[in-house]
Amino acid sequence: MTELASVDTLIENIAERLPPLLQQRGIQRPVMIGIHTGGVWVAQRLHQRLALDEPLGTLDISFYRDDFSRIGMNPRVKPSQLPFDVNDRHVILVDDVLYTGRTARAALNEIFDWGRPASVMLTALIDRDGRELPIAADISGQQLRLSPGEQIKLQGPSPLSMVIQRQA
Repeated sequence: MTELASVDTLIENIAERLPPLLQQRGIQRPVMIGIHTGGVWVAQRLHQRLALDEPLGTLDISFYRDDFSRIGMNPRVKPSQLPFDVNDRHVILVDDVLYTGRTARAALNEIFDWGRPASVMLTALIDRDGRELPIAADISGQQLRLSPGEQIKLQGPSPLSMVIQRQA
């Protein structure tokens, strides 16, 4: 059985590793964007822990998914909110689970519809195997290999916890 670290431990791990990476890349005053829904929950905690100046942005990438016509409309679509200009800004994009790469790709497409950032750094609470697109996290809390039919589900928003679900 795969061992999952606690969400709090993973967020703390990311929060400790992110500032040195930003400094190494010469990034000052980054903005943070969380992907609905789990990525927003993680981003809220990271944003607070890092005491970033700008408010947190949120993306609902439902209309940007490449499987939109197959999965249909999500009944809980929320408007994206970017309370800052993304042009020439360094963006920290936060998701809960990086799996196929399709959610991250959709988020990048939406961000670029808002403007042209200087850079986008992808942060994921969990980086699991199964990539379908050439997308990688700059920082992740934990890397996991799961069996076919297993998926990770973040539950929250308070308290935040993760479970591995097995599909029947």
